[in-house]
Order: sequence, then structure tokens, then C-alpha cells
Amino acid sequence: MLSLALGFLVSLLVTLLIVRYAHLHEKFSTDTDLTGVQKFHVFPVPRIGGAGVLIGLVASALQLHHAYPAVSEGILGLVACGMPAFGSGLIEDLTKRVPPLARLICTMAAAALAYFLLSIAVTRISVPPLDFLLSYTVISCTVTVLAVAALANAVNIIDGFNGLASMVALMMFASLAYVAFEVSDPVVLSASFIMMGAVMGFFIFNFPAGLIFLGDGGAYFIGFMLAEVSIMLVMRNREVSAWYPVLLFMYPIFETCFSIYRKKFIRGTSPGIPDGVHLHMLVYKRLTRWAVGTRTARELTRRNSLTSPYLWLLCLVAVVPATLFWRHTLHLFCFVMVFAATYVWLYVSIVRFKSPRWLVVRRSPQRK
Repeated sequence: MLSLALGFLVSLLVTLLIVRYAHLHEKFSTDTDLTGVQKFHVFPVPRIGGAGVLIGLVASALQLHHAYPAVSEGILGLVACGMPAFGSGLIEDLTKRVPPLARLICTMAAAALAYFLLSIAVTRISVPPLDFLLSYTVISCTVTVLAVAALANAVNIIDGFNGLASMVALMMFASLAYVAFEVSDPVVLSASFIMMGAVMGFFIFNFPAGLIFLGDGGAYFIGFMLAEVSIMLVMRNREVSAWYPVLLFMYPIFETCFSIYRKKFIRGTSPGIPDGVHLHMLVYKRLTRWAVGTRTARELTRRNSLTSPYLWLLCLVAVVPATLFWRHTLHLFCFVMVFAATYVWLYVSIVRFKSPRWLVVRRSPQRK
């Protein structure tokens, strides 16, 4: 718990300094695009919040070195391997000139580093007829690299509203910490606890006021850490089903897969072209549109923040059963299907303006 607290305090302090002195670095660190299809903030905001998360993680891991050197070195090794993912995202945050493909390749490079230097690999998928294929280095390396890069990119995709990606990550790290405690895995447990604290330090300034954003650097790094610690957990503990992380990360995974399907096969466009019809954007446009009556910055920020809790609850449809049934493959698979059906039902309902009334946030009557 000391590690969680230290990660939180360091991240909180760094994030506070970034926000407090935003005027000193606004020319290169601030998101000033208020008109893009995926932009929902109403004033320029620093987008380097990932720096606070990273520094909080490193500081807390260093503090562990004296008492638990193996745990500390394991976490710091992960951080070192994750630098290509964080660095490419941070450069994009600062320059706006790093294309998505370059960031994806850098994240794949980070996963490859963790594979070869730390031996973190997908070794089973809890499907016996296919598990033997992962005994081949080429296949195991390819699956690992693609899985890590895909999750990191998925976390970046859902990072669209105040508190959305950071709270989702908090819930996932909490689940990983619980399962790591159950199987006595100190590295995964400590890494998850520290990441919870570091992300929480950022979350306080991101939700509900939206004073700072994770940025691509923060989103890619958090996604990288989620993927790597979950792979470590499954790889080193046979009692943990390989379907546990699949269900745990089902919200960002399914959001990404559904978006690719929607763009490629429904709309006939490239999956890489941004659009404004992701589920979280539809929630903002159609479920919270009655929550405000003016276009003032205060009311629009409130509307932005009202969007995230919808997706937190949706995420819990996957996180809770994953945490409860982490060792039972059949149960996990069934809940994967339940989540997919819930997501599609919700998406189709909103698109067709048939959302249940209890989901709609209506504007409160004006007080006299």
C-alpha cells in the first residue's frame, strides 16, 4: 500500500505542476484543436498527463529497491521496455507530427523488447488444440507483439472524455492486483498497485474538470503496462485462465474491433480514418444532450464528464465477472459473449434513437 500511496503522491504533484504552469509550455504541450471530429473539450488543455503517471511509477518502483530488489527491477525493466511506446506518443503530443502507424510500430517494438529482454510472452490461450503452436518462438513472439500493441492502441481509442480511460485503467489494475494477490505474484501485484496510485494522481485533475489529458504517450503507456502485467500473470501462474485478460480488457478490445468492422464493412471507409460515431461519442451526443441547455464552457464540460460514467458501468460488465471467475475458462468465455451482446444492443439502441429512458440524462428543471 505504501507503493500505491507514493505513486499517487508523486503523480499528483507532477500533474499539479503541469497544470499550474501550463502557460509556460502551452506552445508545444497544449491541445488547442477544439473543432476536430473527436474533440469535445472547450478550452486548450495540456495533453502530457502521461508524464505524471510515468514518473509516479518510476519513483515508487525505485523506493521498493532496497526491500524488494527483484520486484523493483522487474517493474523498472518493464518501464524501460515501454519507453518506445511512451516516447512515440509523447512526441506526437508535443509535435502533432507522428502518424498512427509509427506509434503502433513503436509500441510493437516495446512489446518485442519485453519479449526478448524480460521473456514476457503469450504461452497459452487456454484452447488446447492451439496452445501447442505457441511453443514455437516465431508464433509466440508474433502473438505477443500484436496483442500488446492492439491493447495499447485500444486504450488510446477510448481516451475520449474526461476520466474515461483513466478510470477504466484503474478498475483493470485493481482486478489484476486482486488476482495477483490470490496467486502470490509480487511483481504483478506491486506493478498493479503502483499503477493504480499513479493513474489516480492523474485522474483527480482529469475528472470532472478536464484540466489535463493523458495524451497519446500516457494512453499508449498505460495500455502497454496493462497488457504486459496481464501476460506475466497468465504466463507465470497456470491456475489463471488465459481468458481472464480477454474478458478483463473486453471493453477497449471490442470497441476497437467493432469500430474496424463498422468503418470497413458498414461505411466502406478506412479503419484508420477518425470518425465521430464511437460508442462513447454517441453517448455524449444522444444520452447527455438534454443535460445542458447552453453552450457555455462550464455546461459543456459538465456534459463531457457525464459521459464517462456510462462507459464505466459498461466496463464493469466485463471487469466484475473477470475478477470473480479468473480461473474458470468456460465462465469467462460465456461472459465475453454477454459483454459483446450488451455492447451491440446498447450501440444499436442509441443509433436508432431507441435508448431506454432510464439511460437518458434529462435537463433539471430551472429553479426559480
